[in-house]
Amino acid sequence: MDEHGDALADANDLDPGTEAKAAAARERLAEYDGVLVAFSGGVDSAVVAALAHDAVGADAVACTARSETLPAAELADARRVAGEIGIRHEVVSFSELDDPNFVVNDQERCYHCRTMRLGRMYETARELGIEVVCDGTNADDPGEGHRPGLRAVEELSVVSPLLAAGITKSEVRAVAEAYDLSVADKPAMACLSSRIPTGLAVTEERLTRVERAERVLREWGFEGFRVRDHDGLARIEVAPDELARALDPAFAAAARERLRALGFEYVTLDLAGYRTGSVSPATDTGSRSEEDGKVDGDDANEAAVDLGREYPR
Repeated sequence: MDEHGDALADANDLDPGTEAKAAAARERLAEYDGVLVAFSGGVDSAVVAALAHDAVGADAVACTARSETLPAAELADARRVAGEIGIRHEVVSFSELDDPNFVVNDQERCYHCRTMRLGRMYETARELGIEVVCDGTNADDPGEGHRPGLRAVEELSVVSPLLAAGITKSEVRAVAEAYDLSVADKPAMACLSSRIPTGLAVTEERLTRVERAERVLREWGFEGFRVRDHDGLARIEVAPDELARALDPAFAAAARERLRALGFEYVTLDLAGYRTGSVSPATDTGSRSEEDGKVDGDDANEAAVDLGREYPR
């Protein structure tokens, strides 16, 4: 139970201030008889799970909610990361598509999703005799524009140890490195419904073809990307430093063939590159809904196009 705590204490490259914040979060978790961590397998929830495992040992449980909006690869990652931590891992199922408020896909979609997901966490916690549910909200999250999902966290009295300790995203990654977690540098991964433009209904058909299309790009070696579903038109976004590869005519031909076979009528490449929240309307301050942020830089201008690459069809 003290293994990870010792790892943090012995991590020479962990800033003392960050180490003190992590210790404060762990001490708060130790006040509970048991905790259930809403666990996506991303870096934030992984750090909370590791701290909880240190704090209460076998009385800490990581719980992942499986639904149509969770890519299968992410569920596999969650299972693997829970194994790295050594924490008990539970998987529960539910469907956001059961809620018409979610399906309509307005600016409150993430609120409805988070409410259902966390509600399922509380049900599981009660079944296990646990009273406290934790999530991975960090100190940077409240300042990232329109985040309706955070309202659900507050309304349901979910404990956010990273936020309470003032641990920022960069500090979360530093703590994850101190724990030697494989997800320390993992990019944020929003659910599949974020690929569907606001106002266009979320359906199982759209979620499925987006997941399969993104699996193709991942198999081809792309790392920063999204496939947006504009009612049958696939808009591929790739990170600026990978854009040159996507401009390869061989990629264009293969992508068109593979994605049309998945059910898309048209296949396009967005020359602006990958940026989060690009299908959500901006708020008055310019911030995007839930999946906030943008990609900076023009690294793609310096990359050479690999015209010899082959893409399996």
